[in-house]
Amino acid sequence: MALSHSSQPSLFEAAAPAPLKPSVPSYIRGHRKRLRDRFLIGGAEPLPDYELLELLLFRALKNGDVKPIANRLITTFGDFNRVISAPIERLKEVDGVGPEVALDLKLIEAATHRLSQARVLKRPVISSWNALLDYCRVTMSHRETEQFRILFLDRKNVLIADEIQAKGTVDHVPVYPREVIKRALDLNASALILVHNHPSGDPTPSTADITMTEEIARACDAVGVTIHDHLIIGKSKEVSFKSEGYL
Repeated sequence: MALSHSSQPSLFEAAAPAPLKPSVPSYIRGHRKRLRDRFLIGGAEPLPDYELLELLLFRALKNGDVKPIANRLITTFGDFNRVISAPIERLKEVDGVGPEVALDLKLIEAATHRLSQARVLKRPVISSWNALLDYCRVTMSHRETEQFRILFLDRKNVLIADEIQAKGTVDHVPVYPREVIKRALDLNASALILVHNHPSGDPTPSTADITMTEEIARACDAVGVTIHDHLIIGKSKEVSFKSEGYL
């Protein structure tokens, strides 16, 4: 009579080896702590753009190597400022950037704008002109589409409001003088500073820019509102209509 063999493994059979966990490359182990320590000790200035982005990405992506994502963002948009200024939908198109990462980046942009605005709002423009230029650069120089802002001033040239009047395409933004006048009267503003950006990076005024400024100036003059200046913000410099003799 044949002995039946048990289906149970023998106590003496070698156990199957447990699957090995993938090892973490040495350059990743401790990378987050090292980068955070460098920031805490030396601040942001010594860090290249991709490492500053890595620090931000750590907040939403708790594990793994985020350097490739940071590099993809820089490659796609150009630099740190253009990354945080990019539209949220375009950010989410980058591989590895989900809704949480995109939201974190837009929150950083909003906080930066709010801090810059606080340095100029409710202050006399004459004494804070450099801060005002810095604010315009921060909020507009890295945008991919044109934006037209109006800075409203009271009789003492104190900035009482900063508003986006219109948004446009990469090379055009529609502005209507009657809407500018209406808003100035609503705010009881005595003077305006017009500001818009050129996404191309070149702040040289176009014929359309000059014509539009002349139309707004005539409309303002009719109701006793002064235009102090029209600033065109480029990527690395700006043009003042007043300094160039257009106003």
